[in-house]
Amino acid sequence: MNRQNFYTFLQKHILLMIGLSLLPGLAYIGLAWLNGIAMPALVWYGLMLLVSWWGWSLYKEYRPEQMSSGDLKNWYLKLMVFFYIIFALWSLIFVLYANEVESRLHYIAIFTQLGAAVVASTLLISDKRLFFPVLVILMLPLVIYFSLIGEWYGYVLSIFSLILWGVLLYASDKSYQMLQKNYYQAQHDALTGLFNRRYFVDYMDHLIKRVQYSQKFAYILLIDLDHFKTINDTLGHEIGDKVLIEVARRIKDFCGKDHLISRLGGDEFTIISEEFEYMEHCREISHTFAKKLLQRLKEPYLIERHHLYLSASIGVNGIGHKSSEARHFIKEADIAMYEAKAQGRDGIIVFNEALAKRVEYHLELERRLYFALEHNEIDLRYQPQMNSSKELVGCEVLVRWRNDKFGFVPPAEFIGIAEKTGLIIELGHYIMEESFKTLQTWDAQGIELEQFSINLSVRQFFNSDFLNQVEALAEKYLSDRTRKKVVFEVTETILIEDMYKIIAIMNKLRRIGISFSLDDFGTGYSSLSSLRQMPIDELKVDRTFVSHINKYESDKLMITTILAMAKIFNLKTVAEGVENEEQFEFLKSNGCNLFQGFYFSKALEHRAFETFYLNNREQRQIEMNEEE
Repeated sequence: MNRQNFYTFLQKHILLMIGLSLLPGLAYIGLAWLNGIAMPALVWYGLMLLVSWWGWSLYKEYRPEQMSSGDLKNWYLKLMVFFYIIFALWSLIFVLYANEVESRLHYIAIFTQLGAAVVASTLLISDKRLFFPVLVILMLPLVIYFSLIGEWYGYVLSIFSLILWGVLLYASDKSYQMLQKNYYQAQHDALTGLFNRRYFVDYMDHLIKRVQYSQKFAYILLIDLDHFKTINDTLGHEIGDKVLIEVARRIKDFCGKDHLISRLGGDEFTIISEEFEYMEHCREISHTFAKKLLQRLKEPYLIERHHLYLSASIGVNGIGHKSSEARHFIKEADIAMYEAKAQGRDGIIVFNEALAKRVEYHLELERRLYFALEHNEIDLRYQPQMNSSKELVGCEVLVRWRNDKFGFVPPAEFIGIAEKTGLIIELGHYIMEESFKTLQTWDAQGIELEQFSINLSVRQFFNSDFLNQVEALAEKYLSDRTRKKVVFEVTETILIEDMYKIIAIMNKLRRIGISFSLDDFGTGYSSLSSLRQMPIDELKVDRTFVSHINKYESDKLMITTILAMAKIFNLKTVAEGVENEEQFEFLKSNGCNLFQGFYFSKALEHRAFETFYLNNREQRQIEMNEEE
C-alpha cells in the first residue's frame, strides 16, 4: 500500500480505538462502583484518558502534506506505541478484576479481554507489526490466568485460549497476506515489479502538497526507450518483455532507495527524486543523474543470445510550487521527452519556459491550421525551373500559409503539423486541385511548360483514396497532353514503406501520364537498389549540397556522384537552391539538366510567374535574334 495512504488508514483507527476504550470503560466504572471496588477502575480510566488524549494529539498531528518522509516514520512509530499502550491497558483492567469472583466481575474481565483480542485482530490486520505484538499482550494474560486456576477445567480453558490465540494469529496473518497481495497487484506493474501509473500519480499528488508546504523541490524523469517497437516487431514480444525487465532492473539498481520508480506502460518509465532545499541544486543534480542513467541504459543487452543496443529519450522536470496538480508536471516532463525525440533521440531535455512557449505556439498553430483552408489563408507559389540555357521550362508548386495572428508561417513548421494531425490529406488535395487548375489556365493562355512539379506527402501518397482523387482531378482539369507535364515529387522517406506498394501506386499514375521525381536525394534512405526498382524519372539534388559547393570539396564530389548515377539510370536531374553563377556553372558543367533557386527567381505568385515567363521568353527571343 502507498505508505502515506497506509498511515492515513491507521490514523482513522485512532478515534475508533479511543471510542471503543472510553465508552466500555465507563461501564466498568459503573459495575465496579455497584460492587464497591471502583477505585482500581477509576485509576485505570484516568490512565485511559491520558492515553486517549495522546492518541487525539497524534490524530491532529498527522498532516501528510506538511510532513517529510522522516516525519511520517516518526509519527508512525509513536502511533505503534499508542496502540501497544491502549491494548496493554485492557490487559491491566483484566488483571485488576480477574480475581473478583464474588462480584462476578471476573466474567466481565474475561469477556472484555477476549473482545479486545478480536477487535485487535480485526482492526490491525493491515500491519503485522501491530496485530502480532498486541495479540501477545492480550492473549498471554488469559492463558496464564486459566492455567493458575488449579482445576482441570482451568487447564482446558488455558489450552482453548492457546488455540484461540493461534486461530486469531492465523486469521490475521492470512488476511494480512491477502491484503498485501491485493495492494501489491493494485500498485505494481505485473511485468517489471515496479510501481504502476496509479501508484505514481497518487504519490505525485502527495509529494506536490508536501513540497508546496515545505518550500522544497524535487524532480521527475520521464524515460522512453528509442525504437523499442522494432525489437517487438523483429524479435517478438517475449524478447521485448525481457528487455523491459532488464531495463527496469538497471534503473532500480542505479537509483537505489532514494528514488521512486514506476513503469507507466509500454516502454515508458518514471523516476521521482528525494527532496532538495534549493531549485538550482535540484536542477543540477537532475541533469547529472539523467546523464549517468542514460549511459547505464545504453550499455549492451544480452537477451537469449541476442546482443541488443538501446538508447532512451529522457524528459526532466522540476517539482516545486508552480502547480498543485500531478498531471501538470507529468505533461511538462512528457513535452521535454518528446522534444528529446524530436532532436534525434538518445538525449536529455530539461523542461523550461522557452520550451513551454514553443509547445504552446505549435498547439496554437495546429488549432489555427484546422481553419486555414476555410479562411482562405493557404496560397500557392511557383518556383521557376530553368534549363542550362537559362530558359524557363517548368516550375515547382510550393505552399504558403499567412495567418492573421502569426503572419507568414514557414512550410517547415506547418507541414509537419499537418502530417502529424492528418490535415495533410485535405491540404494536399487542395494543393493538387489548385495546381491542376493553374496548369489548365496557363496552358489555355499559351504558357508552355515542359513540366509542372507538385510535392506529395508520404501520408498523402498512402491514403486509401489518393489514386481516386488524382484520377478524378486529372479527368476534370487536365488533357492527355497536360497530364504528361505533371511531376509528383516524393521524398526519400517514402522508401521506408512497402516498396511493392509504392511501385504499384506509381505505375498506376504513370499509366495516366504522370511522372515522378525523387526529392532531396542523398539525404535519407536512397540506395542503388531503390533507384533501379522505382519507376522515377527525375532526381532532385538537395540544396544542402548545392549551397556548400564553394566550401567543401566533399559536397562537390557528392554532387558529381549523384549526377553520374542519374546518367547511369537515365534520369533527369534538377538542382535546388542555386544562388550564384559559380554554382550554376559547376552544376551545368557536370551535366545537370534543370536548375531552381534565388539565382533565377524566388517562388512567385500566380500573376508574377506569368510575368516572369513572358519576360524570360522575350529575353530569349532577343538573345536569339542577336545571335542571328
